[in-house]
Amino acid sequence: MKFEAVRKAMTEKNLTIGSWLMFDHPLMTELIAKSGAFDWLVVDMEHGGADFSGMLQQIQIVDLAGCTPIVRVGFNDPFLIKRALDAGAAGIIVPMTMDADDAKRAVDAIYYPPRGKRGVGLFRAQGYGGEFENYKKQVDDGLIFIPQIEHHEAVTDLENILNVEGVNGFIIGPYDLSASLGLPGKFDHPDVIAQMDRVVSIMKDNPKPGGFHVVHRDHDTMKHRVDQGARLLAYGVDMEFLRSVLVEERSFLQTLRG
Repeated sequence: MKFEAVRKAMTEKNLTIGSWLMFDHPLMTELIAKSGAFDWLVVDMEHGGADFSGMLQQIQIVDLAGCTPIVRVGFNDPFLIKRALDAGAAGIIVPMTMDADDAKRAVDAIYYPPRGKRGVGLFRAQGYGGEFENYKKQVDDGLIFIPQIEHHEAVTDLENILNVEGVNGFIIGPYDLSASLGLPGKFDHPDVIAQMDRVVSIMKDNPKPGGFHVVHRDHDTMKHRVDQGARLLAYGVDMEFLRSVLVEERSFLQTLRG
């Protein structure tokens, strides 16, 4: 599913599923991008291992594999957003988006004037200088901007965030959201559940898609989130896919050793 198809699916609030790239390794990126499992893949520049060159290479691989490359920048910074988009990212995830003003700042960084304040440069996204007008039309038609909601105060302002023009949907970062309550990773705590329930209520009623990052391999949780109305889901992380399979295989191999 290429960029325009993903954006159209989001506009129509159809389910799209992506995953996360933490390892800065071209072969791992290619393996996941060519698997056909995901509509989009996120190059993680907040916690992942990639520098700018690694990000650029991963964007190329995901794009050429027929998948949609999205970059989670390290924080809400126009310079970081501009570099990711100029490298060819089809969309941006901004972590720890706290309120509508944060979302507006990100939109300004994503779009060229007069809609936004993004600086104009020529690099890979612009066909190395030969396709600026085509790229500008693509930008004007709309890129993908997904604020990541990772704090209970952001949940309080979530409806205002979604009302910002240029916001295409949202995704919950479960670990940081639980941490904002002083309960990192305690997803079964009543206070965390209450926040998730509020998100689900907003997600069902809002015309823009929302969802969660289901970090660990868990089919039941994924089905449950879809049943709750999630239409923008990230499933797993490259390192978690590998780690969890190795744990399973270790258990099997131990049975052979007796």
